[in-house]
Amino acid sequence: MNGAEILLNTAAAAGVGICFSNPGTTEMPLVAAFDRHRDIKPVLCLFEGVCTGAADGYGRMKGKPALTLLHLGPGFANGVANLHNAKRASVPVVNVIGDHASWHLAADAPLTMDIASLAKTVSRWQRHNESVDTLSADTAEAIKASLYGGVATLAVPNDSQWLECEGGDIARVEFSFDPIDPKRIEAAAKAMKDAKKPLMIIGGSVLRRQGLKTALRVCGTTGCELMMTGFPGHMDRGDGLPSPPRVPYFPEDAVKMLAPYDVVILAGTGAPVSFFGYRDGQSRILSDTVTTIRIDTERQSASEAMDALAEVVIKRSGKNDTMAESATHPIPELPTGKLSRGVACRTVAALQPENAIIVDEGLTSSGAYLLMDAGLSPHTYLSNMGGSIGWGMPCATGAAIACPDRPVINFQADGSGMYTVQALWTQAREGLNVTTLLCKNNRYNILQTEYARAGYKEAGPPASSLVSLGSPAIDWVNLSRGMGVPAVSVDTCEDLAKELKKALAEEGPHFIEMKL
Repeated sequence: MNGAEILLNTAAAAGVGICFSNPGTTEMPLVAAFDRHRDIKPVLCLFEGVCTGAADGYGRMKGKPALTLLHLGPGFANGVANLHNAKRASVPVVNVIGDHASWHLAADAPLTMDIASLAKTVSRWQRHNESVDTLSADTAEAIKASLYGGVATLAVPNDSQWLECEGGDIARVEFSFDPIDPKRIEAAAKAMKDAKKPLMIIGGSVLRRQGLKTALRVCGTTGCELMMTGFPGHMDRGDGLPSPPRVPYFPEDAVKMLAPYDVVILAGTGAPVSFFGYRDGQSRILSDTVTTIRIDTERQSASEAMDALAEVVIKRSGKNDTMAESATHPIPELPTGKLSRGVACRTVAALQPENAIIVDEGLTSSGAYLLMDAGLSPHTYLSNMGGSIGWGMPCATGAAIACPDRPVINFQADGSGMYTVQALWTQAREGLNVTTLLCKNNRYNILQTEYARAGYKEAGPPASSLVSLGSPAIDWVNLSRGMGVPAVSVDTCEDLAKELKKALAEEGPHFIEMKL
């Protein structure tokens, strides 16, 4: 076997089944190897940011990595923004970057680039393969590193892909989380008991079904209040699950909300900080006088840490730890009339099917959704933790490939949608059940908000031109159709309901422009 076959065999043996690809000359041996290796499906994406964003969505839903296949340093650079988002959400992703042949690097050819320096910005693990004989071991280590929750990047010279490997042994991935630290658990339990007003902030795997239930048991036993991180990477919703309030986005709101607490326990997330450093503002949300304890590390399972904490506090309390659950699924009444942000969200909440996956990059247009969905039938909510826009459509693509039996609904802001609109083409090619709800307000609305918050009272024509998308107006319907996805435009609640019902009843992708 040559190196390309060795790499794919190693990944397949570790359970990797998909590769989001935008290859070039230095990846041709890997392209050819897909013809002989059918356990990993290659999926073509027309932009590297779609590859990496799709790998993000896939990893969030599967809990294991997809591969990305990227062309040299510039190709990797095109995908970095969505790798940043994957890093912030602790999503397993393995990048395979084809590099120049090892003996050609010194020539400093036009596409030569310092891949290692760029990879460092988003990767928890990275390596440049030095020999075809170590390629299987390098691949296995990359996969193992990603399973802790993060991006792993392996650059593979072109000659390591085409050369034959002696022996052909496949390295196996043996993975386990680090053991939970009982001292941290004890410290957290004691701090909660001694606190006047304790709070627990949860994120990561604790926002999945079992973690949410366990967190609620801990809080019910100790009297601790419960919140979640402001932008959950993956959260199970509905079906009687707890729906803790989010840490607010704007720092002054977050400081006010968190001010009463003297002890804060963190699980699956770090201490909250301001998204931006505003004039006369502050970085830290919590006061220096607050006792803060995180019960897990980046190499531990946050849900296992939560289980350990529950065992300690519930055992010591002597209380009955059963949790009553509500299985009622009240459906919001369908609104009527002109579309606006709030009623668009209510329409989706009223019509979304059971086990839907909601990918939210609606930004200012979809903020009301999480105020409406807590009591619905079971579903999953994904949001952009990293803040780099252009994530929604690719993430929805990857989520649909990971879970082909579940409908995906993508709230998509119009400004950020233009970053990775090529994802629609991949959705059409793969026949994915994704319904994109394009929130069209013809502007970067969040920038208008931030402009005012920065103290600027009125924007003149030059400044206004930098937040407006209306001249010329983007023809989203024809843009989507040109990518192979059926599209319509709606401006009333009744038409949105009609078109959303139709899209959810039919196979394949659909696009609905919502004029807000």
